[in-house]
Amino acid sequence: MNILIVGGGKVGMSLADMLSVQGHQVTIIEMRDAVFTKMQRSIKTAQHIYGDGCNPSVLRDAGVESMDAVVAVTGDDEDNLVVAKLAKHEYHVGRVIARVNNPKNEWLFTSKMGVDIAISHAALLARIIHEELSMGDLVPLLKLSGGQISLAEVTVPPESTVIGGRVDALKLPAECVLATLVRKGTLLLPRGDTTIEPGDKIIALVKSEQQAELVRLFG
Repeated sequence: MNILIVGGGKVGMSLADMLSVQGHQVTIIEMRDAVFTKMQRSIKTAQHIYGDGCNPSVLRDAGVESMDAVVAVTGDDEDNLVVAKLAKHEYHVGRVIARVNNPKNEWLFTSKMGVDIAISHAALLARIIHEELSMGDLVPLLKLSGGQISLAEVTVPPESTVIGGRVDALKLPAECVLATLVRKGTLLLPRGDTTIEPGDKIIALVKSEQQAELVRLFG
């Protein structure tokens, strides 16, 4: 995919590096001299554009019209909203993602402003803390279908009542499928006659509202 990142600070550079490693074609815009110089030294696999990402001519120079996604991650919420609105409504970019720096501004980051996905560090941290406190031994690995389904990991404790039982005897939640099982560092594909042992890490696809039920089963 062709991805344009506006903002070459720590977040922008880290994102550019990771996306480039994954095989995406990355272009990154930055207007601060020192940051741009550092970016050129650090990120060799991305195309670098010097200029203000809020300026339509700079966006066009970066090839915004051919981008599959635009990611606005500057340290200024107003700039991120300007970039998002231009990308979506002026250049019709398919996917626009914007960083929220001040949680009080999160309500502004809507589709009307051109934002498909708003990333708020405060909101993400709050969600992680909530899941850690409410889910106990369950670790959400990935959210699918807009958060309706989770790929989750549950570790079987030594006192679990399912130890020694077969996989085909497990009373799984109605909307849950076992994907794999990790035992002592070895990945196993669970079969009906596979038995559960202490310390097994169960990887399952589960409806988000049934995660607590999955934890109770193996707890």
